[in-house]
Amino acid sequence: MLDRILSEWRERADAALAHALPATDAEPRRLHQAMGHAVLLGGKRMRPLLVYASGALFEVAPVVLDAPAAAVEFIHAYSLVHDDLPAMDDDALRRGQPTVHVAFDEATAILAGDALQSLAFGVLADTQVADPIRVDLLRTLAQAAGVAGMCGGQALDIDATGAGVRLDVAALERLHSLKTGALIRASVRMGALCGGADLSALESLDRYAQALGLAFQVRDDILDIEGDSQTLGKTAGKDIAQDKSTFPALIGLDDSRARLSELAQAMTQALEPFGERAAALRALGRLAIERDR
Repeated sequence: MLDRILSEWRERADAALAHALPATDAEPRRLHQAMGHAVLLGGKRMRPLLVYASGALFEVAPVVLDAPAAAVEFIHAYSLVHDDLPAMDDDALRRGQPTVHVAFDEATAILAGDALQSLAFGVLADTQVADPIRVDLLRTLAQAAGVAGMCGGQALDIDATGAGVRLDVAALERLHSLKTGALIRASVRMGALCGGADLSALESLDRYAQALGLAFQVRDDILDIEGDSQTLGKTAGKDIAQDKSTFPALIGLDDSRARLSELAQAMTQALEPFGERAAALRALGRLAIERDR
């Protein structure tokens, strides 16, 4: 039953993304095609799924959640396009496909990322909720995407890459709470905001999302060592090659796995106030930790 619901939500997200993207046969075609390439060729849709699962706690109709689900995925997609550029991580593979700057060119990739970011807020502004809630949604996503969130975390990551730089665990967790965790927290919070969640519920969901975002990154670091490019859909071994600060590099694989277990317990505790209504969020937490295992 739960698998069917998650599958339906994933299909809704894909449909909302496709509907919001510009037609690839309209000018400027190359830019429109690059945007579609970045968004529609694969992806776990974890962030849209979190929007739907969080909204479901408060019985929000999925049609209301389509806009925030699509918006957060557009932000995520834009961040990947820019992250893969030669000036950043310089990667040629994403979601099992050539990265946008490889499939098209660097200038088009930059513009595609910019356009996806703008599109995200345009889509979010059309969410079918009361104006005060719409403003909260826009503020939530803007903060998560900017210097206080994803972009700030990316800057810290650049500063900590290469040249023998080694962060301590607290600094690494802060980095990833911004770079990876901020959009995950925004996804969970936006679904709840659409349902009129009170402060207590939002605080519990923030704790869940904080643990989930960190767990997602710890697992990603482990997979970079243990996975392969075909399974991951991106280049394996990049962290070691670029001398990045990662959890396995700092505390080892065994302690990284132990940290995953701690984070799983933290997610479970955070969702206790919601009982069985939080089944989908629990399932998504397990998927983040167990993926590609």
